Amino acid sequence: MNTPVTKARCLGVIGLGTMGYGAAISARRRGLSTVGLDISPANIKRFADTGGKVASDIAALTAECDAFLILVVNAAQTEAVLFGENGLVAHAKPGSVIIAAATVDPSLPPFWEKQLSERGLHFIDGPVSGGAVKAEAGEMTVMASGKPEAFAVANDVLEAYAGKVYRLGDHAGPGSTVKMVNQHLAGVHIAAACEAMALGIKAGADPHQLYEVICNSAGMSWMFQNRVPHILAGDYTPLSAVNIFVKDLGIVLDAAQKLTMALPLASSAHQLYLGASGAGFGQQDDSAVIKLYAQMTGITLPAKAEKS
Repeated sequence: MNTPVTKARCLGVIGLGTMGYGAAISARRRGLSTVGLDISPANIKRFADTGGKVASDIAALTAECDAFLILVVNAAQTEAVLFGENGLVAHAKPGSVIIAAATVDPSLPPFWEKQLSERGLHFIDGPVSGGAVKAEAGEMTVMASGKPEAFAVANDVLEAYAGKVYRLGDHAGPGSTVKMVNQHLAGVHIAAACEAMALGIKAGADPHQLYEVICNSAGMSWMFQNRVPHILAGDYTPLSAVNIFVKDLGIVLDAAQKLTMALPLASSAHQLYLGASGAGFGQQDDSAVIKLYAQMTGITLPAKAEKS
């Protein structure tokens, strides 16, 4: 179906969690009309407290917006937002653009693109990376793929919440493939950082000194630099939870199996996240993988400072 190509004027952000909240406030700060929607009253309140406009449901959201960023947890939630009884397909105006940003199996976005195109809707496979700080600063990386006409509608919207937008293909799928590779690396790096810190503590190194030295040495990674401070502070408030990598590395391993490709490092890291989740740390920050090492080795981790 041929659909009109008109630049989007209003962004509806569906999912105001860590990344969605950052995307919504960044887009609004850059002058794009933005409306938020979430099932969590706390997330709605946080956005509203910044002056953000919120919608009561998808029908109300689509009455105002012609671009939609779906920043939910997984593929099942994305499909519910897209194709559920009261989803975007049922309400979005023809010519609207939908950007799916969750980390999902790369085989799914091409199917979604086809289904949405048949209903007169544009689609961008656009997962994101950067964490809460970059999201709120409007500096996320967007790994986007989609048809040229979809980008023609969505380009200004993407630029409103991102620091870098990579156009990775003229059809959906490559964006999620690149995000999958990113999550492979991120998951392995976090697990390696936790293991390395546990080794150093077990061997008697001061964890704060160890962190400083590694951050100025060849062994440093962005994930080491970003996550180890959570360990040093004894603060495992989830910015990205252990269970996220149970899911994401599961996606990586499933894709590798379809390709008949062994991924021993990803598999080992996945087992650590599964172990941490099984030990009760699944909803804690992903750096809580080190707690599994603490249980195995008897090391004492830095404690969270008491508020005076």
